[in-house]
Amino acid sequence: MDSVFAWITQNWVEILASALGLLGIFLQIRQNHWYWLTSIIMVSLYIVVFYNTRFYADMSFQFYYLCISIYGWYYWLSGRNSKNVEKIIAYRLKNVQWLYTVLISVFIFIAIYLILKNFTNSDVALGDAFTTSLSFVATWLLARKIIENWLFWIVIDLVSAGLYVYKSLYPTAILFVVLTVLAFVGYYRWKKFLVND
Repeated sequence: MDSVFAWITQNWVEILASALGLLGIFLQIRQNHWYWLTSIIMVSLYIVVFYNTRFYADMSFQFYYLCISIYGWYYWLSGRNSKNVEKIIAYRLKNVQWLYTVLISVFIFIAIYLILKNFTNSDVALGDAFTTSLSFVATWLLARKIIENWLFWIVIDLVSAGLYVYKSLYPTAILFVVLTVLAFVGYYRWKKFLVND
């Protein structure tokens, strides 16, 4: 029992961040604007967690996500109607937007990987660069209510779960397994509200 309490005491920041991540995904699926405030707190905690475990790209991504969370909160709030009820709408990427999205992801991946490989002591440079580059794009798609964000998150969450197990971040690994399942749920829920199908 003492060892469990000691583990919780040592990992309380990660545990709290994971719990907020679970709450956040439910708010995200429902397109509730409070998702963004939950995310702001969660990413602030994950900056500490990822710094301590040398996930430098993931840590850097949290700063980006902090900015996008503020933007997303504003964008989602500005899309509300006069009765203060949120518009539940989603958009789909057009073909040319898919091309740009893939090219941007590849460019970001290469840049992050080279930085991690050459300037840090990261032992997960390839995986960290991969998940972070896709996360940059997925977060922007989420902020713009583009349904394909969920497809990106499915891949990101699966790969991330494996990386976090490798680094013994078990609460975060569990979170990302759950997030993978919920990303499927989110995709099918948002699909009902597409406006440009």
